[in-house]
Amino acid sequence: MLDLAIIGGGPAGLTAGLYATRGGLKNVVMYEKGLPGGAITQSSEVENYPGYCEPVSGMELMECWPKQAMRFGLKHHMNEVKRVSQNSDKTFTIELLDGNKELAKSVIVATGSTPKKAGFEGEEEFFGRGVSTCATCDGFFYKDKEVAVIGGGDTALEEALYLANIASKVYLIHRRDTFRAAPSTIERVLKNPKIELILNARVKKVYGDETGVKGIIIEQDGKEIDLKVPGVFVFVGMNVNNQVLKQEDGTFLCSVNKYGEVIVDLKMRTDVKGLFAAGDIRMEAAKQVVCAAGDGAVAAISAIEYVDKLEEIV
Repeated sequence: MLDLAIIGGGPAGLTAGLYATRGGLKNVVMYEKGLPGGAITQSSEVENYPGYCEPVSGMELMECWPKQAMRFGLKHHMNEVKRVSQNSDKTFTIELLDGNKELAKSVIVATGSTPKKAGFEGEEEFFGRGVSTCATCDGFFYKDKEVAVIGGGDTALEEALYLANIASKVYLIHRRDTFRAAPSTIERVLKNPKIELILNARVKKVYGDETGVKGIIIEQDGKEIDLKVPGVFVFVGMNVNNQVLKQEDGTFLCSVNKYGEVIVDLKMRTDVKGLFAAGDIRMEAAKQVVCAAGDGAVAAISAIEYVDKLEEIV
């Protein structure tokens, strides 16, 4: 039986593996169907991770993480987890897609979340080269430049306000004439002179060349508008990767909020003892590499404490 099963091989999962094995757990397996690293490996440039004086690519940032994490005994199984369930004796069953099963005393779920696509032409082609889903990550590249933000929820408006502190102008594009955000956030957006609203509009395409995005074509009232912006930020929601927590009857193993994000306390504990969540899958995650790594460390320390108490009982 595993002391700890970690599901997900991004910054949260890798850091959890490092801290768990270095902290004394002997049988720890990280399940990641592909190479470890997570979504950050797709980023062309990271310049806000502490300790790096110069910008690096996401791939470069994550290059040594797996090796470091495995120095102390973490094992990486390239299997996809289908489901995590709890047994009558409070242990956990890890069901793998290939039909095999593993038992574990504790589990950390660090499967992250995936930004939803808006679906316009050029979105995939220019992702990471002008199309972004993270203002905190990429906003600085557009200092004193004009950018476009797509979306009408809390995240879109909050990120537009954030970008307004960096960019010279922010075009906030929404397909409706009303927003789904909190009234106080809407009021702040309306009062910000650097944010221009483009409502009842549909994004048709983003265009550019080998250097990146050059502009965005939108349709409003039957007319096309060509905005010459080098940066387009898409905030139309997130897909929380919580499938492994879904039970056969459709319920979740632990409590989640209305967005499907796992509810945890400050120690990354869910309401199921021995089950922890870390990184972008948990509620109110900042969706930053450094924060995910911190979550992983906290979850691992909590898992060590939990397993140690089990050993004492035995």
